[in-house]
Amino acid sequence: MSRSLPRAASGRAVSDADGLYAAAVTFDEQQRAEVGVGPWPTGEWPDDDRLDPELLLHGDRRNVVDRYRYWRMEAIVADLDGRRHRFAVAIENWQHDLNIGSIVRTANAFAAESVHIVGRRRWNRRGAMVTDRYQHVAHHPDVGAFVSAMRSAGMPIVAVDNVHGAVPVEAFEMPERCVLLFGQEGPGLSDAARAAAGLTVSVAQFGSTRSVNAGVAAGIAMHAWIRVHADLSTAW
Repeated sequence: MSRSLPRAASGRAVSDADGLYAAAVTFDEQQRAEVGVGPWPTGEWPDDDRLDPELLLHGDRRNVVDRYRYWRMEAIVADLDGRRHRFAVAIENWQHDLNIGSIVRTANAFAAESVHIVGRRRWNRRGAMVTDRYQHVAHHPDVGAFVSAMRSAGMPIVAVDNVHGAVPVEAFEMPERCVLLFGQEGPGLSDAARAAAGLTVSVAQFGSTRSVNAGVAAGIAMHAWIRVHADLSTAW
C-alpha cells in the first residue's frame, strides 16, 4: 500500500527531499540567528567609549571577529587602521560584476590598506557582506585617474590577469608596497589597465577551464602577498 505524500500550499506533493531541504533552510536560519552575541548580561555596562549602547542593549549579530563585539563601527575602522597592510586592491567596474563584492570582502579579511573602484561608481555590494563599511573605498572614473592617484601615493600597479606573458604568481614575490588590479569576470582587465600596470601576474591552472572565478583569483593573489609580508602572529 503506497503512502500519500503531504501537500504543499500550492497543492503539489511534498517529497522527502523537499522535507530535507526545508529542514536545512530552517537550520541555516537558526545558525545565522545565533551568530554573534546577545544583549550585554545584566549588570553595569563596561565603561568603554568604543562600545555602542544600542548593541549592548540589543545584541551584536554582525559579521565581525569576537574582538569587535559591541564596538561602534567607527571604533572598528580606527582599530583596523593600525593593522592594515601595505597593499591595496583595485577592481575595474565596467559591467557591474557580481564578484566585486566578494573581492572587497577578501580585501577586508586580509586587511588591505584600501579598495579602489575603477569605472562605474555604483557596484554590487551584496557579496561584500557589509565589509565595505570597514574599508577605505575610493572611486576613480577611469584608468587614467586611477593611475595618477596610484603614482601620487607611490603604489606600483600589479595587474592580475590570465594572459600570455604573465608571471606565475606562485613564483613571484609580491612587492610590499603595491596595488593589485583585478578585471571583470570573463573579459579580464581592459587594454588600458594592462598597459598601465608595471607587471602582470597570473594564477597557474592545470584543468580544462579557461580561467578561474575572478573572486577566487583575487583571493589567491592577495594571499600571495600575505605569505611573503604579513606577520602571522597578528592574525586573529
